[in-house]
Amino acid sequence: MTPPTSLNRPPADLIAGRWIPIPGKTIRSTNPARPGDVVWSGGSVHAHAEQALDSARAALPAWSAWPIEKRVGVLRRYQELAKEHVDAIAHLIAIETGKAMWECRGEAALLAAKVDITLEEGPNTGRSRVSAYDVPLNDTKSGRCWFRPHGVMSVIGPFNFPAHLPNGHIVPALLTGNTIVFKPSDKTPAVGQRLAELFQQALEDAEAPAGVFNLVQGGADVASTLASSPKADGVLFTGSWPVGRRILEANLDQPGKIIALEMGGNNPAVVMPSADLHQAAVEIVRCAFNTTGQRCTSTRRAIIHEAVADKLVPAIVKAARAITIGDPMSDEPVFMGPIINGQARDAVFAFEKRLADSGGEVLLGARRVEDPIGGDASGWYVSPSVVRVPRFDLDTDDCGCDEELFGPLLRISVVKDFDDAIAQANATRYGLAASIFSGDPAETCRFLGEARAGCVNVNCGTAGASSKLPFGGLGWSGNHRPAGAFALDYTAIPIAGMIETGDASTLAPGMSLEPDWLV
Repeated sequence: MTPPTSLNRPPADLIAGRWIPIPGKTIRSTNPARPGDVVWSGGSVHAHAEQALDSARAALPAWSAWPIEKRVGVLRRYQELAKEHVDAIAHLIAIETGKAMWECRGEAALLAAKVDITLEEGPNTGRSRVSAYDVPLNDTKSGRCWFRPHGVMSVIGPFNFPAHLPNGHIVPALLTGNTIVFKPSDKTPAVGQRLAELFQQALEDAEAPAGVFNLVQGGADVASTLASSPKADGVLFTGSWPVGRRILEANLDQPGKIIALEMGGNNPAVVMPSADLHQAAVEIVRCAFNTTGQRCTSTRRAIIHEAVADKLVPAIVKAARAITIGDPMSDEPVFMGPIINGQARDAVFAFEKRLADSGGEVLLGARRVEDPIGGDASGWYVSPSVVRVPRFDLDTDDCGCDEELFGPLLRISVVKDFDDAIAQANATRYGLAASIFSGDPAETCRFLGEARAGCVNVNCGTAGASSKLPFGGLGWSGNHRPAGAFALDYTAIPIAGMIETGDASTLAPGMSLEPDWLV
């Protein structure tokens, strides 16, 4: 096939510095806005997974021995390339994911920004937490802590942020001296290949060892090999809880392997009577429906106090109905593009129906959008859905407290008091993001302390996060390996040592050593 204009070559895996063509149709992506348009079509060679791990292992000694200044130089070169090609990267993200162009441009710009955040030095930075230090232990003995790379890292990427999220693992891992085997989502192989091309170009320009960065395309079988193989020293994964669970199970007998899981969410937004209702409505609608509801931080549940529900709920419904849906490449402003594929769209309809059958009130029904602005009627377009449910309660759950529907569906419950609002917000085994809208400092203080989530916001929505802060969740959302500004922390092993410079040695009680024994 002819590669998209932003790719340098036809479909290929990258192993030991060589691009290996993978013709075929095993892995195939199409434009969600125009499903007849094939973006990338190639094969999948399962044996390449093991070969790529071997390649990364072979490159590890030389790469990890490079002075950190040289590795910094590679990342700076990568940053230059990412900036140079930002428009082409955004275009490729748009045609492969269906995300609105404003979101794609934002994602493409984050590639270069991640380098600055990773390399930043000073207090409260990742560099400060993985920098060697010494401490005095006594007059002649000192203690030292230094850091080593884990080794070979398997990076398994998602489709919704196919460039930004794997990039957030790869850049820190390369800085600390690890080598990489990257498997993109089989829904977004083209973006994955483009990312690999950028990293490989930067490495070649610096004459880095062959095999520092490897790319293997494939589906679940390839991901399973990369996640479970003893040849990998770490697995850096972004995706769903069920897949994350399988990764943990596959590594029960490999406790020394670092596993960093960033998984899904069932994120609540609480609105109290003292809130700025305009702000709450804007943030809830934006965060429920941007990326067509395909963010792990999307607002899935709005928990609204009864004193403001009569005003806020209709406003949310009206704002959701007014969202502009269309082709990401449209000349008109588009907030929401198509969902990733037909299966995902059908899941929205099925979940909405199940909620209605369980006593939910459909305030705004999801529907196929047949003629979107600048779009194609055959695209995977779906309009927002808003469903009012009785309550969120794990004990009598018929509202999907532990289900992450990856699509534009918002559930709303109405509560009588703040205690019940917190209880319903925490009625999920996920724990990624949570927000409260309130003008009451006592309420916000309690929420910050009691909301069971790794990202807790006040008067702003759940979707989106600052790359200058840690990003990760609790429970089914993560395993205490937050990414974002804390990504460097899981790419390096702290090593402790004690160094004696004197001749002091202590005979413990019951020991003896006569000087002439050493003569």
